[in-house]
Amino acid sequence: MTRLHPRVQLLWASRAAITAAILGGIAFAVVRFLAPPFLPEWTPFAVGGVILALGVVLAVARYRSWSYEVRDDSLYLERGVFTRVRTVVPFVRIQHVDSARNPTERFVGLARTVVYTAGSRGADVTVPGLTLEGAEELQERLKRLAIRSEGEDAV
Repeated sequence: MTRLHPRVQLLWASRAAITAAILGGIAFAVVRFLAPPFLPEWTPFAVGGVILALGVVLAVARYRSWSYEVRDDSLYLERGVFTRVRTVVPFVRIQHVDSARNPTERFVGLARTVVYTAGSRGADVTVPGLTLEGAEELQERLKRLAIRSEGEDAV
């Protein structure tokens, strides 16, 4: 099984920091402007700190639970902290494969590979936390394997 790049933890933890800042700001507004007498002045910092700590722990746990493997006939993914999800994508079901990078992924030097499959709505699988070279390599490899399996599966 292949693990994601360790820098993805930084990406996920930074998202937790943004969430903590927003929720801390909301808590600050509640304490400052609504001024309930039972809330101490340090409440916004406590809210932000707890959310940040939980987010960082969740980012590390999410990283440790994520892995994928390119098998002989399929792409296998295993992930999930609270609920384990195991996904098998047969190569014959792959429609197309993309590599993508949003601004935060570019900032930390990562990319993701998105595999679109034949099937129902939302039938796509994303492998996050790859280096740019790794995402492009996985994209090309899956593309070649999908084309080969299409030829083998043809009637």
